Amino acid sequence: MIKPLIDLTGKKGLVVGIANDKSIAYGCAKSFKDCGADLAITYLNEKAENYVRPLAEGLEATLTLPLDVRVEGQLENVFSEIQKTWGELDFLVHSIAYAPKEDLNNDLVNSSRQGFLTAMDISTYSFIEMARRARPLMKNGGTLMTMSFYGATQVVDHYNMMGPVKAALECATKYLASELGPEGIRVNAISAGPIETRAASGLQQFDELTTLVQSKSPQRHLVNIGDVGAYTAFLASDAATSVTGNIIYIDGGYHIID
Repeated sequence: MIKPLIDLTGKKGLVVGIANDKSIAYGCAKSFKDCGADLAITYLNEKAENYVRPLAEGLEATLTLPLDVRVEGQLENVFSEIQKTWGELDFLVHSIAYAPKEDLNNDLVNSSRQGFLTAMDISTYSFIEMARRARPLMKNGGTLMTMSFYGATQVVDHYNMMGPVKAALECATKYLASELGPEGIRVNAISAGPIETRAASGLQQFDELTTLVQSKSPQRHLVNIGDVGAYTAFLASDAATSVTGNIIYIDGGYHIID
């Protein structure tokens, strides 16, 4: 067997956001496993468990735990189990986002206060909270990663309220990188091009967006979860010890095109 270019042997990571085998988070988890890492994986609820647990078993995950960041005590339990099982954590992937459909499908100016706060809480604040809980476990430094999108910096039709929410996530990434950097903890956001995931299916006219990106991006093709996974494996490795505070585009170059 050919040894992977990136070696994560002995490293322990938490992956949050797998819904099925098309999830970006699953692409990350598979890359981590292929590079030798030990994993803790979460699933949203009982319905999601039916899809996620078999994937976690295939990845030989050490821990498979429920996590809905809206449910009191579940986030605390995830990190408590990591503390009891490993006593440390090397990397974390935050790949969750949510906005109520009625707000997501409305123009930003017509979004509700509660809908906006819900989207910010789940999509952005949860990353900050995970960083706070991961911090004491990253005794020898570590890596925190989250998932953004081009709509954080440019207006994308029908992305609506998620644009400002992802912009806040990207800004939080930079502040966390600054605050945690002296402890050897690196923080980066991945801005992937459109990928056909369950979350993306909630966006209006998503098919039109993928067609546009495929026709205009310099590489003339869409990225996939493996592309994202490969880069996050690099970020989790010792080869990326000086890479922090970045918004990293994995989109075939689409972000440079007018």
